[in-house]
Amino acid sequence: MARSLGRECGTPRSGLGKGGPSRPQGPQARCALGRRCTVSEKCRCPRPGWTMTPPRNVVKIAIQMRDAIPQLIQLDQAKPLAAVLKEVCDAWSLTHSERYALQFADGHRRYITENNRAEIKNGSILCLSTAPDLEAEQLLGGLQSDSREGRREALRHLVPLASDMTFAREVISRNGLQRLGTIIEDGDDLGEVLALSLRAFLELMEHGVVSWETLSIPFVRKVVCYVNMNLMDASVPPLALGLLESVTLSSPALGQLVKSEVPLDRLLVHLQVMNHQLQTKAMALLTALLQGASPVERKHMLDYLWQRNLRQFIYKNIIHSAAPMGDEMAHHLYVLQALTLGLLEPRMRTPLDPYNQEQREQLQVLRQAAFEVEGESSGTGLSADRRRSLCAREFRKLGFSNSNPAQDLERVPPGLLALDNMLYFSRNAPSAYSRFVLENSSREDKHECPFARGSIQLTVLLCELLHVGEPCSETAQDFSPMFFGQDQSFHELFCVGIQLLNKTWKEMRATQEDFDKVMQVVREQLARTLALKPTSLELFRTKVNALTYGEVLRLRQTERLHQEGTLAPPILELREKLKPELMGLIRQQRLLRLCEGTLFRKISSRRRQDKLWFCCLSPNHKLLQYGDMEEGASPPTLESLPEQLPVADMRALLTGKDCPHVREKGSGKQNKDLYELAFSISYDRGEEEAYLNFIAPSKREFYLWTDGLSALLGSPMSSEQTRLDLEQLLTMETKLRLLELENVPIPEQPPPVPPPPTNFNFCYDCSIAEP
Repeated sequence: MARSLGRECGTPRSGLGKGGPSRPQGPQARCALGRRCTVSEKCRCPRPGWTMTPPRNVVKIAIQMRDAIPQLIQLDQAKPLAAVLKEVCDAWSLTHSERYALQFADGHRRYITENNRAEIKNGSILCLSTAPDLEAEQLLGGLQSDSREGRREALRHLVPLASDMTFAREVISRNGLQRLGTIIEDGDDLGEVLALSLRAFLELMEHGVVSWETLSIPFVRKVVCYVNMNLMDASVPPLALGLLESVTLSSPALGQLVKSEVPLDRLLVHLQVMNHQLQTKAMALLTALLQGASPVERKHMLDYLWQRNLRQFIYKNIIHSAAPMGDEMAHHLYVLQALTLGLLEPRMRTPLDPYNQEQREQLQVLRQAAFEVEGESSGTGLSADRRRSLCAREFRKLGFSNSNPAQDLERVPPGLLALDNMLYFSRNAPSAYSRFVLENSSREDKHECPFARGSIQLTVLLCELLHVGEPCSETAQDFSPMFFGQDQSFHELFCVGIQLLNKTWKEMRATQEDFDKVMQVVREQLARTLALKPTSLELFRTKVNALTYGEVLRLRQTERLHQEGTLAPPILELREKLKPELMGLIRQQRLLRLCEGTLFRKISSRRRQDKLWFCCLSPNHKLLQYGDMEEGASPPTLESLPEQLPVADMRALLTGKDCPHVREKGSGKQNKDLYELAFSISYDRGEEEAYLNFIAPSKREFYLWTDGLSALLGSPMSSEQTRLDLEQLLTMETKLRLLELENVPIPEQPPPVPPPPTNFNFCYDCSIAEP
């Protein structure tokens, strides 16, 4: 067995330790390997098969320095970092080790501190550089240089280091933000110096050491100027937009300043520039301004943006752009979609007011659009009671649960939003609306699909699927391209959904009691189709209508099997191997049930089941024993049963209409029930063929007896009960066999067997004794 040699082997000069062979003691005694070890030491020689493993707190790394040969050292993580630096500097003959620091050589070149030194792994490459406090002092001094080239060079070195927290603290503590702010406010150089200053300022502020609210108003206004003016350097506007976004999200007061100083038209101009970074930052500031606005201001801003065709531009030039969309842009489009749908929340939270004249008129418009106001058109002389009765009946036909529809719409959510959806459907798809209502009015009451009740529940469902009224996530990117391809997307989606509800209702042949089940299926149809992210409403309509009720059932079954792992080829192979054993177990259970026996009823010539008889299988499975018995009597013993039928004489098992005792023609319900429970055994009685006829007391007993008799005859057990029992046993046995593989993915194909090695010289022959 291999052992570690990261510690002393503990073998004294005298031998291998306890129970080991003794060794001659002397100034230079031999160790276990025959080597001479000093008397004052313990043997450190490796044994055959032992491996070298360094201690856990020691890592092997390389350290670089410009114009020097790299050092390969073993870094002891328990040793203070100052002591490590001292050893590294001594190896290169450098004095004043406190002036140096270690950095990661790749990535962001972060400084190594006591807090992050655990990130150093075996094989890491570090570099020796100037300490962060001295580096910060030197670079900030360069920012005050009279030479533009000197400031540019200092900023070029400052920007990559600004993302490091250790360096950022040193810069901020030396008023580095104020110095950068001065360069930005002065605006003497609108080119690379300004871009580098903005980038360094953003990196330093992102650490959260200084609050965004501490920024001065003149500074923010100067950055706004960089957004509003046309600059030659294309790298400045995205940085200025990013800075204003952070200001808007972090400080409400300064956010109002940005909102008043940056016109929406200017942001639209930036969005139309075919520059991915500029578009992303402009969209980021736009969504930040919308999030900081009040609901009324947000509605005005979004209405103005839609009037300026922002939705069409996003759909054509961002969503369908040839360049791939970044994660940041996807997040901002998600926020814009969520804020736009959030405008529906007030209607969703407002119940219908039965005393509001406008809302009452909207209900009447909905009713009149469905029915040709028979009373009002054919005769205006209807009494008030007659008119109210007619309206109540028509509202019932519309699918309202109450004669007064206001009571149905008092529920929030969806409140008035459901009424808005129904009115939109009736006005924009009048033929589909009339067909829906009239088609269901002609059905039986229990089979009609209630339009109003379905519309109310569908509105709730859409609000849940589209997260209407929920706060925006800070990381989500789940926007729907279809939303930007269609005006009034929520109402249009409702129009598709309500027709889908009627279609699914007919496919399920549902009744009023099945309403909740139908809505669950419709929810699944809509959710599955939305997850596909169709790019247009027509594509959504096509896909959701193709997802029929039968297809939903098939998908559910497939997903359940995949979840249980029963469709993986290795699992299917395991199930096939288990089947014979489990079928034997089912056969044994069926025969035991026949041995217990069952009480059957005889049928007279008048189809009256008025006599009882008992039948069972003998324990040795060689005889069927049966005989008459009285109702209410205890089960008879085998010895008391007068009749016997040897299993060897049985020829065939007959079921249903093939049985001789139910062959008489008849179409009554009683005959149909007898067909389903009847079975017979044909057997040899001398030279004649005779029958032993049964009528099972239940469908389960029918399955058990026909399976048992088939087993006795050597025929396959093919009943529905056998299929269910086998599936249940296979599922249980498979789960038990795979219990230790829980949460372990099973590959579709077995891993390939590697080819054999070219030789087998690596084998160790344990039979050879050590010298």
